[in-house]
Amino acid sequence: MLNAEEQLHVISSGASQIVPEQALLEKLRRGVPLNVKLGVDPTAPDIHLGHAVPLRKLRQFQDLGHEVTLIIGDGTALIGDPSGRNSTRPQLSRDQIAENAQTYVDQAFKVLDPAKTTLRYNSEWILDLDMEGLLKLLANFTVARILERDDFHNRYTSGQSISLHEFLYPVMQAYDSVVIKADVELGGTDQLFNLLAGRELMEKLGLEPQVCLTLPLLEGTDGVRKMSKSYGNYIGLTDAPEEIFGKVMSIPDELMVKYFRLASTVPVDEIDAIEKGLASDELHPNKVKRSLARNIVAAYYDEDAAAASEQHFDKVFKQHDVPDDVPVYEGGIEVNDEGLVYLPGLMAAASLAQSAGEARRLIDGGGVKVNGVALPPKSYNVDPENLSGTTLQVGKRKFLRFK
Repeated sequence: MLNAEEQLHVISSGASQIVPEQALLEKLRRGVPLNVKLGVDPTAPDIHLGHAVPLRKLRQFQDLGHEVTLIIGDGTALIGDPSGRNSTRPQLSRDQIAENAQTYVDQAFKVLDPAKTTLRYNSEWILDLDMEGLLKLLANFTVARILERDDFHNRYTSGQSISLHEFLYPVMQAYDSVVIKADVELGGTDQLFNLLAGRELMEKLGLEPQVCLTLPLLEGTDGVRKMSKSYGNYIGLTDAPEEIFGKVMSIPDELMVKYFRLASTVPVDEIDAIEKGLASDELHPNKVKRSLARNIVAAYYDEDAAAASEQHFDKVFKQHDVPDDVPVYEGGIEVNDEGLVYLPGLMAAASLAQSAGEARRLIDGGGVKVNGVALPPKSYNVDPENLSGTTLQVGKRKFLRFK
């Protein structure tokens, strides 16, 4: 087993801040498994590699012998996390929250070790608070302290509205830490205020305060903006293996080490060696990126899927061949009054695009090919005979064959 200093080196890998780091080192030196907390509000059903960054850090803690408490914020989600918001977040219904929570949990356990994970729902204690209990909690915080949060401060000074219930969010998240007696809490860099609120509340209530560990946002495949479905630069945990491999291969070289630290299962000492090898030009970036892509595919599928996805990548991108396993379109092909097929609608129906609007943008950008030939911009309506027996390619990785 690693000693405290060695564990701290692993835990620090990829982290933005550990507050206070000395307190974490002291906790590790006791040799007792720590209770490491992550709270997530199930505001969206599907998660991607960016969402999985704190899950990966939790798994590192588990592999070091520590315990994890994953809190599903079905209570706090009724408030809505105001972090980074310039307006009040829409409140979700209980049914929406429950549905999203189940999907999130299923995907989270693709990363976490179930045997070392305690799953809790904070509605257990938050929704049972009576007025007396709530008032006692709120008495530990001042309005001035809450307004120190950047998002609240900015909204207040710019005259934008802040709903009173939003002030409860950091208090309730802090209360979660009190209930489970967290040793460490993880969150994004935008969560530092909330994590520190938990540390402060624990101290005021006579508990040993938690250590706060923040993690950076993971840039998406464009290498610029944070990974997000709305930006179309995400890598989903449920994407097909060849999709994951191809998307990882498309990230800029300068992001490889960050992806290794935040999204892979590679041991930290090996990542340190990879970083040095890349900096000294002893390692070839393409080989390193391939190993990264294989690792991430294997993390969510298995080694066989990783090898097959690399073969698929080589066949399509290096040899410029159409894959052998292209799916055949089994749906009906509707024609309009002019006897033509509206291709964007067909692409959306076949899951080659998220919507007809996205399909039109792909066509206009030259990203849609029929038998290897790019369609001209505005080629939305096509003769159905021109699709018969052809292979439609959308982007670099999506193919569909018509009978």
